[in-house]
Amino acid sequence: MTMLPTRTIGPFTVSAIGLGCMNLSHAYDVAPSAEDGARLLNHALDSGVTLLDTAALYGSGNNERLLAQAVMHRRGEFTLASKCVLDLIDGQRVLDGRPETISASLDRSLQRLGTDHIDLYYMHRLDRKVPIEDSMGALVRAKEAGKIGAIGLSEMGAASIRRAHAVHPVAAVQNEYSPTSRNVEIAVMDACRELGIALVAFSPLARGLLAGSVRSDDYRDGDIRKAMPRFNGANLAHNLNAVDRFVALAGETGCTPAQLVLAWVLSRGPNVVPIPGTRSIAHLDDDLGALKVTITPELTAAIDAIFAPGAIRGARYPALQQTQIDTETFPDEELA
Repeated sequence: MTMLPTRTIGPFTVSAIGLGCMNLSHAYDVAPSAEDGARLLNHALDSGVTLLDTAALYGSGNNERLLAQAVMHRRGEFTLASKCVLDLIDGQRVLDGRPETISASLDRSLQRLGTDHIDLYYMHRLDRKVPIEDSMGALVRAKEAGKIGAIGLSEMGAASIRRAHAVHPVAAVQNEYSPTSRNVEIAVMDACRELGIALVAFSPLARGLLAGSVRSDDYRDGDIRKAMPRFNGANLAHNLNAVDRFVALAGETGCTPAQLVLAWVLSRGPNVVPIPGTRSIAHLDDDLGALKVTITPELTAAIDAIFAPGAIRGARYPALQQTQIDTETFPDEELA
């Protein structure tokens, strides 16, 4: 197995770039076959990736089942992360942070994964109807029972992070973070640094936009980008102007756009761990090439100039999903 540079998440030492497993079962039209998914997951492990991130929501549990079939025989080679609170039940997205629901969701995930222990277990979203202290209580009890190793939060703001951390130390906060989505820079990043929490960056390639793979909005049915305002119509046409400048900058730098993005994310702090997702072994290899790219102050300034305020138009999420996001928003940010 290849050895990659590492970073720390709570008690775990993981590869500096992990793998988000969502799109092997969820969110981007028809999922690849189980065989193709298994091939990619094993290639990731062979390449030195030691953080695999899944969730109960992804494919209504099918993503966890895929990991069980594909890589759990290599359990000692990676840190396993999954999530609760968000789920897909009978085709409907459900948000439920009650302690009893968290406990039941965890048991289902353990069964699907074919294991008795998940290393890092996140609350996928904040359920505003349930005090976060109550939700954390369920996770603390799960840790005490040996079912999980560390606790994480996803898409939560600084105030919620502090409340949760007061109950029990939080190992990781997983939020969207890329040059096009910088909400964590409002308050979350500072809170994580202060409290010694890792910031796990999902969608660092902006759902393919910054990798140069989104050029039009003719998405297939089942692709979540069809409902995301910044990926459609006039918003997308506007956003591609910035993307084109970014792609050109990557060419001038001597790397691919994906590598430049991931190198930028890694440069944001030693506690930041990006988890790009892909269905392509070639793209995975390309992503890992980011570990050889150096971000200079001049490059940082150039990227900041390309993605200055106004460069990206359109909300990150459709209106209903945005209501489930606790991360702080900018004063002029479009939210629907």
